[in-house]
This record gives sequence, structure tokens and C-alpha cells, in this order.
Amino acid sequence: MRNKVILLVEDNPDDIELTLRAFQKNRIANEVIVARDGVEALDILLGTGAHAGKTAQPELVLLDLNLPKLSGLEVLRRIRADERVRRTPVVMLTSSIEEEDVIRSYDLGANSFVQKPVDFLQFLDAARQLGLYWLVLNEVPQR
Repeated sequence: MRNKVILLVEDNPDDIELTLRAFQKNRIANEVIVARDGVEALDILLGTGAHAGKTAQPELVLLDLNLPKLSGLEVLRRIRADERVRRTPVVMLTSSIEEEDVIRSYDLGANSFVQKPVDFLQFLDAARQLGLYWLVLNEVPQR
């Protein structure tokens, strides 16, 4: 089985570091590509812009809501509208607790909505559970 690539779409450097550390501590050795704004995320997924011609095709997207250039919800809308990536699992990983954000995320096709725990030990456990489910247990259609 090949290593499943994770696309982490997050603009906060502290949250990026926290997520990468949590994966490392949980022995989630998958390659993680980081996009720091919505435009970069779409370039990676669609092979456009600075990522034109590159072959990394993430099999899981961890998507923050509040991003520069293009919001997480708009990124999600565009992912679901593009035949090449519309079936890619997208987990909204955000600090938002707004019910409207949850509803809009699911309405646009999110596979899951996870609030980032503030406590590091809780975040470690959340990362372990996300990794176990989305990278080991979950089956996705062959492209």
C-alpha cells in the first residue's frame, strides 16, 4: 500500500507546527504538504499555478475555515465542483464552534467537521483518531 499524502491547509504557523508534531508523536508518517492559503491549496490539488505539472495528489485534505486569499468554504466548494478531486475526503479542522460553519461545511460536501482542541494532549488524541480513521480504515474509490 502506498503512503497516503495529506494536504494540510492552514495559515497559522503555530497550528501547522502543532499538527505536524501531533502526527509525529502519533507515528503518522504520511507525507504532509502544507498550503498556507486557499489559492495555494487549489493549486496543489488541481496542479495549477506554482504547482503546475506536479504530481502530488493528496488523499486527505485537512482544511481550515479562515484562510487568506480564499476561504476554506470556497476551497471546499471548488473541490466538490472539480471532477478530478471531488471525491477526495475533506475534513474541516478549525477552531470555529459556530453552528453555521458546521452546517455550511456539510452543505458544501465536507466529510467531517472537527474542532481543534486547545489542549495539546486532546489535540494529540484527535490527530491519532483522524489518522486512524481517514488513513487506515476509510476506503476511497480508485481514481
